[in-house]
Amino acid sequence: MDTTSPPDPDICNSPDFTRLEKMVRPGIVKITLSDFRNYASLSLQLGPEPVVLIGENGAGKTNLLEAISLFMPGRGLRGAPAETLARAQGAGGWSAGLGVRSPAGMMQLGTGRASGHENDGKPSRIVRINGQNKTGPGGFLQVLRLIWLTPSMDGLFSGPASERRRFLDRIVTAHDPSHARRLSAFERAMRERNKLLENPAPDSAWLSALERQMAEQGTAIAAARRESAARLNMLMAPENGAASTAVFPFAILGAKGRLENDLDGHAAVEVEDNYRTMLGDSRKIDAAAGRCLHGPHRSDMEVLHGPKNMAAKLCSTGEQKTLLIAMILGQTRMIAQEGANRGHMGAGPVLLLDEIAAHLDARRRDGLFAALLDMGVQTFMTGTDARLFSRLENEAAFWHVNDGAITRR
Repeated sequence: MDTTSPPDPDICNSPDFTRLEKMVRPGIVKITLSDFRNYASLSLQLGPEPVVLIGENGAGKTNLLEAISLFMPGRGLRGAPAETLARAQGAGGWSAGLGVRSPAGMMQLGTGRASGHENDGKPSRIVRINGQNKTGPGGFLQVLRLIWLTPSMDGLFSGPASERRRFLDRIVTAHDPSHARRLSAFERAMRERNKLLENPAPDSAWLSALERQMAEQGTAIAAARRESAARLNMLMAPENGAASTAVFPFAILGAKGRLENDLDGHAAVEVEDNYRTMLGDSRKIDAAAGRCLHGPHRSDMEVLHGPKNMAAKLCSTGEQKTLLIAMILGQTRMIAQEGANRGHMGAGPVLLLDEIAAHLDARRRDGLFAALLDMGVQTFMTGTDARLFSRLENEAAFWHVNDGAITRR
């Protein structure tokens, strides 16, 4: 598996790279795949313009977006385990690489999984930045921030709370990379506590230490969710001049849970102390249940349709789709603005929009494309009908995808 190659000189000398130097924000200039899903091999060089991938269902459009999405903490936009991503006809391993233009210069990102016995005793997925092994994909956040919207997310508002919670945590993580570490630390401590509680006579001192960690990280998680939701709400509000509000209704997000609610009227240190006490008092109940019954892992995200002041779960499927798009566009503005506030381009947002145009009318399609062009962020879009993207004919790079092969249209 080759995910360690140095920057490709052909990229830096190409016309696409020259044009890329004029980009306002960083972006992906090269994608390489080996034995990933239905791609035996791929080497794709890109410029700064939006990318439109056209092809039949099953051709590999979403597979390419999935490969890019692996350069965020987690399992990517499909949530698939690393061992399931290898091409069926391959040797069992796979690799994906990105060449990324960042404020620090060209960066090489790589991830993948070795084949067969080579995985013995190794992490399920290898992560490398400029050829150096990393402990996990969290380091990619210093180079790249990814945001995606897929058809499977259309049921977000009516589905389980866990999906909405993960969606909110992706928003927070893209805005605040340290959030991923908080989530991991909380989950590790919670798993250890659950395991200890299986013992009829658990070590009380060790339980207390774990509960202190859970209270500290859990309160920080809840506070970060509230802060990011408030920030996003402000950017989506029509009075703040978002171009997308002309065609997409603004949404109002709220993080709802025991800790999030307690932060409404109490200082964080008080909420942390109360949660630690509650964990200590609920050991027997949690032991009987086999899990921790209270904490940020049980929280939910509530969303209102702003103009109607109506819960998103009560809106029509079409309205829910437009709310999702509004939230994605708002999140993109939030990340881009953070970079500007820091006085440099920062780790730029890249959008992955799967089958985005299929269920939008012409007015909303044009409004979406106008908003994307106005923000100037790198965007990857997929579809089966090129005519739906005609508004981007002179603005985007169109590629044809057919059975794991990609050619310029």
